[in-house]
Amino acid sequence: MGNFQSLIEEEIHSQLSALIRQQKQDGSWRFCFENGTTLDAYVIILLRTLDVRNEVLIRQLHDRILAEQQPDGCWKWYRDEEGGNLSASVEAYYALLYSGFTRMTDEPVLRAKSYIQSKGGIGKTTSILTRAILAATGHGKWPMSIASIPLEALLLPVSFPINVFEFSGYSRVHLIPMLIMADRNFSLKTEHVPDRYDLSSDDMDYDNRLSRGVQEMVGHIQAGLSKLTGTPRQLREAAKAKAEQFLLQRIEPDGTLYSYASCTILMIFALLALGYEKNHPLITRAVQGITDMQCRSIGRTTIQNSTSTVWDTALIASAMQEAGVPDHHPAIRKAAAYLLARQHDKKADWSIHNSDTVPGGWGFSDTNTLNPDVDDATAALRAIRRLSRTEPLFRESWNRGLNWVLSMQNKDGGWPAFEKNADNKMLTWLAIDGAKSAAIDPSEADLTGRTLEYLGNFAGLGMGHEFMKRGTDWLKNHQERDGSWYGRWGICYIYGTWAALTGLRAAGIDSDDPTIRKGTDWLLSIQNTDGGWGESCNSDRLFRYVPLGESTPSQTAWAVDALIAVHPRPSAAIDKGIHRLIASLHDTGWAASYPTGAGLPGNFYSHYHSYRYIWPLLALSHYRKKYGEHESPR
Repeated sequence: MGNFQSLIEEEIHSQLSALIRQQKQDGSWRFCFENGTTLDAYVIILLRTLDVRNEVLIRQLHDRILAEQQPDGCWKWYRDEEGGNLSASVEAYYALLYSGFTRMTDEPVLRAKSYIQSKGGIGKTTSILTRAILAATGHGKWPMSIASIPLEALLLPVSFPINVFEFSGYSRVHLIPMLIMADRNFSLKTEHVPDRYDLSSDDMDYDNRLSRGVQEMVGHIQAGLSKLTGTPRQLREAAKAKAEQFLLQRIEPDGTLYSYASCTILMIFALLALGYEKNHPLITRAVQGITDMQCRSIGRTTIQNSTSTVWDTALIASAMQEAGVPDHHPAIRKAAAYLLARQHDKKADWSIHNSDTVPGGWGFSDTNTLNPDVDDATAALRAIRRLSRTEPLFRESWNRGLNWVLSMQNKDGGWPAFEKNADNKMLTWLAIDGAKSAAIDPSEADLTGRTLEYLGNFAGLGMGHEFMKRGTDWLKNHQERDGSWYGRWGICYIYGTWAALTGLRAAGIDSDDPTIRKGTDWLLSIQNTDGGWGESCNSDRLFRYVPLGESTPSQTAWAVDALIAVHPRPSAAIDKGIHRLIASLHDTGWAASYPTGAGLPGNFYSHYHSYRYIWPLLALSHYRKKYGEHESPR
């Protein structure tokens, strides 16, 4: 065996050994899902508002926020975010003061204040969550984009063109707590914190002019409400009751709302607005659910928006099998048993637009029982594929999961993340930063490509099936002019292009197809001189490819894996990429922890600690499997 192949073998063995050592007793892998400082700030503010005396956690979160401050006083979501992030900086500023461990006269706070004022003050923040937290704690007005939507909108039936279930599930569970609070003009200040934090009153005045789009949407809602029977008071009371029940019915066993920390925090404030006491069991349990989401990163404590346990476990188990670990290995069997127990078995919001389908998906986090998604479902199905061939229990699980995934295909031929045909463009008119991505759940290239890859490579389905043809047609019709595809849940064009190319190839599209050639040429055109690939989170904001200037492990793995899927023989570009990929796994520079997971353009990015194992292992295994004893050219 040549030196190059030996290098690949050694790295695969090293990755597998590390993963087997890190598997938990229940069969899962529990890596940190790191999401910037925003949630750390919200939790400090929440705990102080509720008078919860968890001084150890508050101090840990305070120290982590302080450590992330930049020399000019700002905070960033990612290293190359030019000019910093105003919303994240405002959140951090308030949290440091709320904590009680930093005073208004301390140098970090003065630097933060100077930065905030240099950007126009807190009134220029664009994150709706930032504005909601400030308003809920008495440090700003409720933005009109929320306050203009009457709570009675919850009474509109699903048959009405504008109703709450037209919003994506993610936006819905954040929007409804905010509507409850805005309806009651709720704010709660505590006696333990300064009144104005030394920011001028001018900073508090948001631009509350309604856009024409929001005015039109509110007009549609009012027209619908005019057809409802009942007095205004009766409708208001009915809406209040329905909003409260909406929250209570979506609380997970761990006390969180939909298993997300962000909307759970909003839910707690909304329950306070509805008259619940601070020490009510629902609130106490929700706080515990949030604090249980803490993890350690580089010696510091942070709050995850959710755990990524199901996602990580499914992807790792599948990658290990691709690397040659047999399905009877204890690590695979334990992981499969864990995943089997996490398959969803009840109907929830996803079934409103998909009512005739038996439940069978998987969610992202360990505690998620209500909100399955297509990507996690196909990831779990990859992991149990081999066992489903011989064991009835896994075969039944496989069949339910496959049926659920197929049922989620949108009418346009692509696949969404969470809910079928939730693509009402009118909802993107909301004057909310990132509304185009958050308010709706349309077909996406990464979801469609990865679903096709699962259906072709793991379920053995080809173009003879109409759903495969519709999926490939969707991808072909949504390729960018330069040959790339935009990926919604990863950064960003590299992620989408990898998913699309591997999906098209798995579906049976030939490597010489113009769509695939164009995508391949684009990937080759952006390869770094060191052989790797790296894309900036700025791509997600600007909706065009922006190079990072450094190579990251996950993005290099995605690009190499896509090229391997397309090329029957290794090329110099692929081999150079493999060399760079292996080297990157031993780097400790900032590129190794650069966030390559996306949540909301400009406002939410994630560093998956699992990704330095999953995607490199997959790419290396695919290289070895396809090219065998090939020796890299010198």
